[in-house]
Amino acid sequence: MAPPLLAALRSATAPDRVLGRDIERVAWASDASMYHLVPRAVVFPADGREVAAVLQVARRFRVPVTFRAAGTSLSGQAVTDGILVEVARHWKGATVLDGGRAIRARPGMIGAHLNALLAPHGTRLGPDPSSIDACTLGGILANNSSGLCSGVAQNSYHTLRSLTLLLPSGTRLDTGRADADDELRAREPALHAGLLALRQELLANAPLAERVRARHRRKNTTGYGLNALLDHERPAEILAHLFIGAEGTLGFIEEAVLETVPLLPHTATGFLQFPSVKAACASLEAFRAAGAEMLELLDGPSVRTVAPLPGVPREAAALPREGAALLVQLRSADAPALAEREAALRALLRALPLAAPALLTRDAATQAALIHARKGLYPAVGGRRAAGTSLLLEDVAVPVERLAEAAVDLQGLFARHGYDDAVLFGHARDGNLHFLLTQPVDATGVDRYARFMDELVPLIAGRHDGALKAEHGTGRNMAPFVGAEWGPEAVALMRRVKALCDPDGVLSPGVLLTDDARGHLKHLKTVPLADAETDRCVECGFCEPVCPSRTVTLTPRQRIVVRREAARRRAAGDAAGAHALDLAFTYPGVDTCATDGLCGRACPVGIDAGRLVTRLRAESHGPLTRGLAQAAGEHWGAVTGLARAGLRLGAPLAALAARALPGAGRRAPRPARTSADAAVYFPSCMGRVLDDADDPLLVLARRAGVSLRVPAGLDGMCCGLAFASKGYPGPARARTEALQAALAPLTDGGLPVVVDGSSCAHHLHGLVGTIAVEDAVRFTHRTLLPRLTVRRRIPVLALHIPCAAQHLGLEGDLRALAAAVAERVVEPARQECCGFAGDRGFTHPELTAGATAAMAESLRGTGAAAGAGSNLPCGVGMTRATGLPFRPILALLEEATR
Repeated sequence: MAPPLLAALRSATAPDRVLGRDIERVAWASDASMYHLVPRAVVFPADGREVAAVLQVARRFRVPVTFRAAGTSLSGQAVTDGILVEVARHWKGATVLDGGRAIRARPGMIGAHLNALLAPHGTRLGPDPSSIDACTLGGILANNSSGLCSGVAQNSYHTLRSLTLLLPSGTRLDTGRADADDELRAREPALHAGLLALRQELLANAPLAERVRARHRRKNTTGYGLNALLDHERPAEILAHLFIGAEGTLGFIEEAVLETVPLLPHTATGFLQFPSVKAACASLEAFRAAGAEMLELLDGPSVRTVAPLPGVPREAAALPREGAALLVQLRSADAPALAEREAALRALLRALPLAAPALLTRDAATQAALIHARKGLYPAVGGRRAAGTSLLLEDVAVPVERLAEAAVDLQGLFARHGYDDAVLFGHARDGNLHFLLTQPVDATGVDRYARFMDELVPLIAGRHDGALKAEHGTGRNMAPFVGAEWGPEAVALMRRVKALCDPDGVLSPGVLLTDDARGHLKHLKTVPLADAETDRCVECGFCEPVCPSRTVTLTPRQRIVVRREAARRRAAGDAAGAHALDLAFTYPGVDTCATDGLCGRACPVGIDAGRLVTRLRAESHGPLTRGLAQAAGEHWGAVTGLARAGLRLGAPLAALAARALPGAGRRAPRPARTSADAAVYFPSCMGRVLDDADDPLLVLARRAGVSLRVPAGLDGMCCGLAFASKGYPGPARARTEALQAALAPLTDGGLPVVVDGSSCAHHLHGLVGTIAVEDAVRFTHRTLLPRLTVRRRIPVLALHIPCAAQHLGLEGDLRALAAAVAERVVEPARQECCGFAGDRGFTHPELTAGATAAMAESLRGTGAAAGAGSNLPCGVGMTRATGLPFRPILALLEEATR
């Protein structure tokens, strides 16, 4: 029988949407911050009614509740030892309003996905946090996010039009309705009257009112936004704006309507190095006058951290420690205006005391690389920290004119407390500085951090009259110091705001306000050494949006968190607890990982959790299974023949079960070789097992008058991926080496080897010595398509770009081929991995079902009658998900050119 709390939560929602097992609670115990708390339960409510019911259960059991969306928060707002309410999975959906001038969205929508919806209208969200590819609207609003270019004017608070909010009492209010204030007065009279009273009290206190106004003209997210009491008259609007930056401590945001800002697509970006922070800051006003939308400061250690990354000038590696750099960006709605600004900026650069030649570019790839380097500083520093140490991050803001002095003071503070590896960076245009510190979380390390914070607070809030939190939210780390910045009168108002909205104190105690002067030093995250492949992870969560298993079992971050908890238990002498976690990890952590590598692309330090999973699979195999794998590799021709026979025999049974199987594959093509061959062709095993059509590449090549060289003995050849993905490195290496030995003599020292499966082509890259491997999609686009005549076209074609094709950069090639065979091409809202993972879609269909659900939903109603991709197994998965026949794009091109 479930414990009473879990039983009550399951009655309030649904049994399958409440997690209470040890491994499930551990997986949700970390966010991107330095805090670690294991929840008593994790709940996935489907609507506002269920959220209200969960809050009722929490009050009955006197257990706190914390809302969590993406878990990218940096100050501990998204972890709890109470009930963790996940508000991302079932909280998707957005509608563009007023031709793109506004957008209505739910809290689970990722910021970058909202921007993708707005882009065709020439607009974007105002807030532009560095984590926008992973963070959700719920967190953006809850933390009053701003970012690299938004400043104050375009932050969450100032771009808010209305909220649909839910109070802990269960009252639901749409503040965009004309009668919202009347409804609030009728349903929550004490709250309505209390907000009016607080407004009048603050207006009557002229010195405090002016202090609130002045501090919110700059970036400031310390405590509640009391400026809402001054900026708005009606309690409903006051309440909506108090919710912004409240970090979920006043209630839940069900939906928001935000004003948008112009996209300004024409950009030029500069990377400018200075001999000192002071010299860099001295130029800020001139850059602002020149129209710079972005002014990012990086101190010397920050610059050296990003120096190895693509796009960063080579001279950056030589910048001295006392040096600094500015990342400057100009933005404009049209090219002539950008050219004018760029000319002014170049004239300014000639007068500056730069430490190295200036880089100023319009090249989109270089600009993207520079922005990526800046956005990735947090995890990049975390990735190079000493093994076993924790990463601590804070952000502060000071008046811009005091930025240089404050930066120098902070560097001195780092030195005094022994933080020799600290880095300092931030949004110089707004006087906003971030810093990163690394240290062991032991008694000595915690004591050092406590002494550091005791000096930091008076330095920023006192000497420099700054904000202790600028844009990351108060969280747990600055909650004890809100009074040090705001004073007792303002804090008293904040406490009354909290009491009016959450009289039972059920929402996130210890976050934003606390009576515990040492609360920031409790529940600090330790980082035990667990796995060499992932020890550099800072648990930022950037990997989670691209993970195929994210709605089924665990994400890459959660896999790492669970492994670390097992290591933590072993270190504490709890061998039984560690062993229990290891056993429970097998299905969610190992069996349902697609090992597609997309997490490595999303991770700023390139951590591919699939490599860990592949190693764990290898370690789980005993002598018998390893021997069978070895035998299979040595008799691969027989294995593929049996697979073809199995598909033929299994098709009738699958039909009875209403689950279609792919057709039994064709036999390998006959060997062929001429002096005029343009490439060596290696048809993948999957094509020879799963596709019963004639080989489309060979047909297309003949039709285009291009000769391909075909090896002998293909039935016994394999690239090794089938073994590598299952954790059999020995047979995988043997198959790859045998293939290389067979193909190398055929290349005549220069011919490329064309592979007809993107997964196999991706696997072979870099593994076959000097042999150039080319995916058949790219070869067809570049070499064959110009020689072909399209005679018939599909009206509407759905295009899926598999993960391997994304790794290979085949997006443009696939889109070009799709455009050639279809009158109109539609794509899923986001191109994601289908989770089929070779044959895992057969053995673990729930993985593919979860991975494809969002893509299938976004393709409904598009009018597509067929689909295409570049990987046969992915086509099987997409066919099952959408009901459309997904086929290889080359097969469709072959039919179109008959």
